[in-house]
Amino acid sequence: MTKIPSKILLHKQSQQLELHFDGEQFLLPAEFLRVHSPSAEVKGHGVGQEVLQFGKKDVRITQLERAGNYALKLVFDDGHDSGIYTWDYFYELAKNQESLWQEYENKLHNAGKSRERDTSIVRFV
Repeated sequence: MTKIPSKILLHKQSQQLELHFDGEQFLLPAEFLRVHSPSAEVKGHGVGQEVLQFGKKDVRITQLERAGNYALKLVFDDGHDSGIYTWDYFYELAKNQESLWQEYENKLHNAGKSRERDTSIVRFV
């Protein structure tokens, strides 16, 4: 059964999206939402086609657009605006935020990429 948020707030200063689901409250940072966008640009068109997002530490959400009664479209200041975040996807992200974030940081490290814009990590072997 789909959980529908009872309240959604965008905190512009901290760049966190606050979501309330049946008495549960979650804060999802803009960077987290951007790198976990459900768009084809990020997820690819199938398993193994995901595109690692990097340099998104300071990304900002500039707009929220309702997508029917089932989702929100988030617009980011880096031009990304093709992800449709369903209520179920928001809830999945919120419930698994810690493990998803750790997985993301591990992928960045393994790829020699950084959360910082215009930065790459050089490894000496």
